[in-house]
Amino acid sequence: MIVCHCAVVRCGDVREAADRGASTVAQVCGATGAGRDCGACVFALKRVLCEHQDSMSVPLPEVEGAAS
Repeated sequence: MIVCHCAVVRCGDVREAADRGASTVAQVCGATGAGRDCGACVFALKRVLCEHQDSMSVPLPEVEGAAS
């Protein structure tokens, strides 16, 4: 799906930028060219970035008795 129509940036482009180290919307915009014209895509960029970061998070294993 296209996230930024002005620069024709797709969700996959945002995920690739995050995989290469972009961790903020500003860094994604710099890496992809999105968000530089009208800015209407900024919230969609943020959503895709957050969803991708959440999917990359590895849950910590629970240890019995650790909180006791």
